[in-house]
Amino acid sequence: MIGSKETTCLVLYSGGLDSILACKVLQEQGIHVLALRFITPFFGYRLKGKEGVFKRETLVRYGIESELIDISEAYLKMLRGPSYGYGRYMNPCIDCKILMVREALKRLDEFGACFIATGEVLGQRPMSQRRDSLRAIERESGTGGMLLRPLSALCLSPTDVEREGLVDRSRLLALKGRGRRDQIALAARYGIDRYPAPAGGCVLTDPIISQRLRCIFGLWPDLGINDCLLAQLGRHFLLPDRSWLVIGRREAENARLISLMTGGDIQLNMVSSPGPVGLWRKMASDTYAALAAGILCRYSKMRSRPADVELSCPGRKRVVRGLVLSDEDIEGLKIN
Repeated sequence: MIGSKETTCLVLYSGGLDSILACKVLQEQGIHVLALRFITPFFGYRLKGKEGVFKRETLVRYGIESELIDISEAYLKMLRGPSYGYGRYMNPCIDCKILMVREALKRLDEFGACFIATGEVLGQRPMSQRRDSLRAIERESGTGGMLLRPLSALCLSPTDVEREGLVDRSRLLALKGRGRRDQIALAARYGIDRYPAPAGGCVLTDPIISQRLRCIFGLWPDLGINDCLLAQLGRHFLLPDRSWLVIGRREAENARLISLMTGGDIQLNMVSSPGPVGLWRKMASDTYAALAAGILCRYSKMRSRPADVELSCPGRKRVVRGLVLSDEDIEGLKIN
């Protein structure tokens, strides 16, 4: 049974070294591996719309077949109230893994697979890779004995996958702890010399963005995907009418802000000098247009004197003279 061409496994794939190695350990046993890269506004979203490129690069670079799957809506629903809470910041690591395993479980028949594997290493991460956390992920995801951790399998109880002979347990590994030496040596054995640094990649572990997201979710609990992407850009301000103003910090960020504009948003641009772009959202009226314009001016070359700002949305443009604001005025409006 082991290594038969009918044996297909879905591997949760982050693009990091551990998930790459999990794939290679199983491939070495003749198992057909399909790597599932789940994306949300908080990790992997830059790949959205680039599915073909991602699949080609993963196959050419690592010899791994893959699929890119957007689970943003389900993720946002989970993020509003994770059963196992958050980590140090706004990272719901245990609930995140439960969700991804569930999403893989739903796709077993679609891809003709019979079990699921992850690159988890016992004891590597303090919240989601403790022994009790690994058991909770298996229990809450509903995978039963179909969830395999090839890199730490010999440190854990045998799964049904091993007992039924779908994989050879003796050829699995016993990695544990936070060290990376064994993984690096294994990568060299497989000829893998290009892989991301072990830094996570989820913006929910970033202290600044996480703090801002907590505040923004508190203000607007029904945030959507676009809102979450916007929350990761620029400088953020809450105006007296509870409207949301975001100011770009550099040219590339200005372009990203413009790309995120939706119906009802207002774009702000300096009229007579180069400067940042602003995106104004969730306003009930334009009562605070001069204030919004003044904030934009404060981050332009016209920061110390009145200047004109163009406010535009589809089918409408107007010019507003921005208020002259002090740093103290600005500080009181910031969403940190």
